[in-house]
Amino acid sequence: MSLSWLSGSVLTGVNTAALLAFLLLSCLLVVYQKKRDSLYRNIPPGPKPWPVVGNFGGFLVPSFLQKRGGQQAASSPASPMEAFAALSRTYGNVYSLFVGTQLMVVLNGYEAVKDALSNYPQVFSDRPDIPAITIMTKRKGIVFAPYGPVWRKQRKFCHAALRSFGLGKLSLEPCIQQGLTTIKTELLQQNKKNGGTGVDLAPLVTNAVSNVICSLILGQRFHHEDREFRAMLDLMVRGLEICVNSPAVLINVFPLLYHLPFGVFKELRQVEKDITVFLKRFITQHRETLDPDNPRDLVDMYLMEMLAQRDAGDEDSSFNEDYLFYIIGDLFIAGTDTTTNSVLWFLLYMILHPDVQDKVQAEIDEVVGKHRVPSLTDKGSLPFTEATIMEVQRLTVVVPLAIPHMASETTVFKGYTIPKGTVIVPNLWSVHRDPTVWDNADSFNPARFLDDKGKLLRKECFMPFGIGRRVCMGEQLAKMELFLTVTNLLQAFRFRHPEGTPPPSLHGRFGLTLAPCPYTVCVSART
Repeated sequence: MSLSWLSGSVLTGVNTAALLAFLLLSCLLVVYQKKRDSLYRNIPPGPKPWPVVGNFGGFLVPSFLQKRGGQQAASSPASPMEAFAALSRTYGNVYSLFVGTQLMVVLNGYEAVKDALSNYPQVFSDRPDIPAITIMTKRKGIVFAPYGPVWRKQRKFCHAALRSFGLGKLSLEPCIQQGLTTIKTELLQQNKKNGGTGVDLAPLVTNAVSNVICSLILGQRFHHEDREFRAMLDLMVRGLEICVNSPAVLINVFPLLYHLPFGVFKELRQVEKDITVFLKRFITQHRETLDPDNPRDLVDMYLMEMLAQRDAGDEDSSFNEDYLFYIIGDLFIAGTDTTTNSVLWFLLYMILHPDVQDKVQAEIDEVVGKHRVPSLTDKGSLPFTEATIMEVQRLTVVVPLAIPHMASETTVFKGYTIPKGTVIVPNLWSVHRDPTVWDNADSFNPARFLDDKGKLLRKECFMPFGIGRRVCMGEQLAKMELFLTVTNLLQAFRFRHPEGTPPPSLHGRFGLTLAPCPYTVCVSART
């Protein structure tokens, strides 16, 4: 009898506790909902978020995006930029999502992106505090640093220093050509070894592209078989993949996850540690061998600026070795990954469209010939080649969602209230697929960039490097490298798809950048 009474009391206590917990949770949700509704009045429309987690139920591509991503979602999840574009058909070109409790406004299509970034630069040029990125960059450098006086000063200095070492000038061409000579030699050797069964171009292209930025910022080149350098390039790619396309993205909602001692969280910390050791060693070497009368590269110029500001009595200057480290990391990663992917995308389209490859090679043969290498001075005389490069860039924006922006103050945009601190995502991929400005936007057609006389057309709706005050600082360098690389390679070689293998996918691998899926090509020397 006593046991029955005791068990009944326990059950009653449990039921009461459960009821109280339920009532407390319900009250908290009501308070949360009212607070959110009052804070986010008149924001752009969007799907209804869940409490705490917001709209995002997956690690990268939210479940609601996959469901709305069209027929493609039935077989494979829509990429984020495609899914974001699909949502615009329901909610308009400016709509809201919640990542946890963080409001995010997505901009789709040419008109919305151009209006926001060109006409509201003071409001939409800031960077959000994204925990996974902030933990590693400390909000310093060029790419992820907040918009303001420090950022403007650092960017202006870096741009001037890089120009003094040839950025955007013909004097940099020999440095680029040096890496292309290595690529061509290695391609012939590898093709001979494997009997023409297929070559992976990625390692050679990555090394050549990265060595250009290394020459500018570190004053040295690395051999393509240098294991440490190869490991660093692989680590940088892996780091971007972990941050954007793995469970580590949950760090942005629960920052303490960064410190977990297992899985991708542990791997991310190790990647950060290895890259830090690699880059800081170069700063130390430069400091110990600095000759103020003969600066070798950007690092030397930066160290000299540090000394100048210290001698001027500016003890609180933002120019310091800590900030220099993050600038080097930004330039190293941005100067390698984006241009490498652009070259690989271009060659992929050439093997899938051999008729276009034939036309590009015919133009190069007519203008340049076969006995000298193409030069930047040939650029204006190769309109179809340029148009083909631009068309590949249009279809494969290598940073399709740009780097997230942030509203630095509350403003009204398109009739909606955008609160201060809102994350702004410009979907550049949607700009380049916008049917209101591009005919047959999903088709590959280089002729869209040529007029009736075959001359190159410049279009405002073409923005592979972004627009506004956060436009890519390395745009000129990327254009130089891309043009010289593809013209040199297509002058020397014929590229084709290996027989008996399925054609490579054009879907790509989404990280912070959009990279082509791994593929091999058969390479044959042109006579």
